[in-house]
Amino acid sequence: MNTKVISRRKVLIGGALGLISTLSFGQAKVENSGKTVKIVIGFPPGQATDSVTRLLADKLRQVTGDNYIVDNRPGQGGSIALGSVAKSPADGSVMSVVHMSAIAANPHLYPAVPYESLKDFEPVSLIGDLPFVLVCNPSLPFKNIKEFIAYAKANPETLTNASSGNGTVSHLAMEKLKRDAGIKMTHVPYKGSVAGLTDVISGNVSVALETASSVKNYVDSGKLRALAIGSSKQLGGVFAGVPTLAQSGFKDINAVTWLMIIYPAGTPKSIVNSTYAALSKVMSSPEVEQSLLTIGCIPRVSKSPDDAAAYLRSEYKYWGDVVKSSGVKLE
Repeated sequence: MNTKVISRRKVLIGGALGLISTLSFGQAKVENSGKTVKIVIGFPPGQATDSVTRLLADKLRQVTGDNYIVDNRPGQGGSIALGSVAKSPADGSVMSVVHMSAIAANPHLYPAVPYESLKDFEPVSLIGDLPFVLVCNPSLPFKNIKEFIAYAKANPETLTNASSGNGTVSHLAMEKLKRDAGIKMTHVPYKGSVAGLTDVISGNVSVALETASSVKNYVDSGKLRALAIGSSKQLGGVFAGVPTLAQSGFKDINAVTWLMIIYPAGTPKSIVNSTYAALSKVMSSPEVEQSLLTIGCIPRVSKSPDDAAAYLRSEYKYWGDVVKSSGVKLE
């Protein structure tokens, strides 16, 4: 596989400041139908996407009276799940919390995915951004990013790095770091972060670049050591004092991804707008904002469904251009 990879555009961080603007969107009405809605996600339980989705499912249930069921379908960096959403009924019974990699990057990385990102979905809104953290097994002889790079250079091809799957941010951003740092390691892809982090903890794999929410408890318990923060800003809590990659000399790497709510194409605008209104109400709650931050998700809501669609088009084009220029291809 060609290991040239993609540098993540610096898009962060609007955060909670963007939440207020959502409330003025057309004063869309929240419809209370009492229906069952399946939320399909492309990652297994225990990951940040799953945690955020389950939180929102509970809060949306309280606002709409609908019953939300989370359907985990991991594989191919979220593309398997998206393929099923694309073929689902456009009646509001199926939606997805989609990860940036699946909808904006994967179509350019893989020879074929079972959907067309700009034709097969109705975007509702962004939810937030997930910063990543570089972690290692604490038995390894390096305590920070500089020592890690020095060790990797002195011991080429001996270290390994886990990822949530080919084409995910944990894969692409780590490949970018390896290239920029001039180090060589073996990439080991998994179907989600939990399995990869389990192998890092056991010592079967050396390091991983995963979401702050996925690694937080392990860092807190001492099972993993945090080496660097992937976002443009340092994080608090158990990550207090851990430098960012930018602070460590890697200013072109911003290991962050976004999450967005989408429906299958053709879903009535009334349903899309009602869901947007319900999400706006949920996200305006300080309790929800704090819960998302605790999970490791920095809240970010689109100004409208049209704004979300425009953002998706922009990100899709960006990743397409970068993949084309980088030469990355995945099987």
